[in-house]
Amino acid sequence: MSATLHNDPEGAIRAAAAAIGPRLVALRRDIHAHPELGFEETRTAGIVAAELARLGIPHRGGYGGTGILGVIEGGRPGPTLAIRADLDALPIHEETGLDYASTVEGRMHACGHDLHTATLLGVAAVLRDLAPRLAGRVLLVFQPAEETLQGAAAMLADMDREARPERFDLALGFHNAPHLPVGRLGYVRGAALAAADRFDLVVRGRSGHAAHPSGAIDPIVAAASFVGQVQAVVSREVRPLHPAVVTVGMLSGGTTYNIIPERVALKGTIRTLHPDARDTAEAALRRLADGLAVALRVRCALDYQRMVPSLRNDDAMLARVVESARAQLGDVLDEGEASMGAEDFALFAERAPAFHLRVGSGAPGRRDSLHNADYQPDEGCIGLGVQALSRAAFDLLA
Repeated sequence: MSATLHNDPEGAIRAAAAAIGPRLVALRRDIHAHPELGFEETRTAGIVAAELARLGIPHRGGYGGTGILGVIEGGRPGPTLAIRADLDALPIHEETGLDYASTVEGRMHACGHDLHTATLLGVAAVLRDLAPRLAGRVLLVFQPAEETLQGAAAMLADMDREARPERFDLALGFHNAPHLPVGRLGYVRGAALAAADRFDLVVRGRSGHAAHPSGAIDPIVAAASFVGQVQAVVSREVRPLHPAVVTVGMLSGGTTYNIIPERVALKGTIRTLHPDARDTAEAALRRLADGLAVALRVRCALDYQRMVPSLRNDDAMLARVVESARAQLGDVLDEGEASMGAEDFALFAERAPAFHLRVGSGAPGRRDSLHNADYQPDEGCIGLGVQALSRAAFDLLA
């Protein structure tokens, strides 16, 4: 590769990605057949470690429990670029019927993190050969537990605790995107993904007979009131041009027809793109919970947890990566809209200029979506992701 790289980086990277393509697909299918949930990715981490060892890339495990960190040293001093992929699967029973479908009951790579792991291993192989021409170093970050929005924090904390903490000056993330056909890439300016917080609310009343409600304090009525009122947070408190979504995903209470229960439990999420909307929503939920105690005589215990901030793409990083992707793959990039989904890569983006790339994975003739039991992405997205990310790293560390 090095003989042609100076004059033809596009061709050299394309050829390298094509040469390792079959191996990456095989790795992806192996990982797909053996999915592991967040902080349980021991087998997957073992595959990553074995592949990095085969490539001769120094690496260490144990970050955030099961995370792996590989390091590629460039030929000259320069900045450190972190490139992150996630390892974990979801608690979903697979319904694809594929030959390499999940062999683990109730577990599936329905978000495509198996694609991401294979892609970053491909980037590792390409950048290993490019290393003498890089000015700086590359951190290959294989992160656990993205789906819980806890893995990035755990891995970064372990990186900080090292005797010589692993710092980075730039960061690249990526995600497969089934709404884009394979062969297309996507990007979003500014806030690309939402901040995600979650809450647990326990409403306690006084149990009693359904025939004599005046002798009880009904937590179900109070919980139902809370569910209705939180929708007004978005429509009446958050600025109309600042997107926000409040969702109650669980409401549990009672055991039978004629008993008013002692307690009701609720779980939900709050997603926002702007910091002030996030503050407004949290304050409103706390106020509404307090108000139930006064209005409906119940006792409320609200546990509100801020999980990850909004993921914001740095303008300069976006421009440089988009330019690199176009130089490598041509006019394949589409500017898209922000999503109210969340990504804990946002914690990497808080520390350094960062960009999160969307890699089209939509298969011809299908209309797939993430977190779906029949998700069948086009594996061609692996090689395209390898090319785009390798070229971006090469140009960023030129």
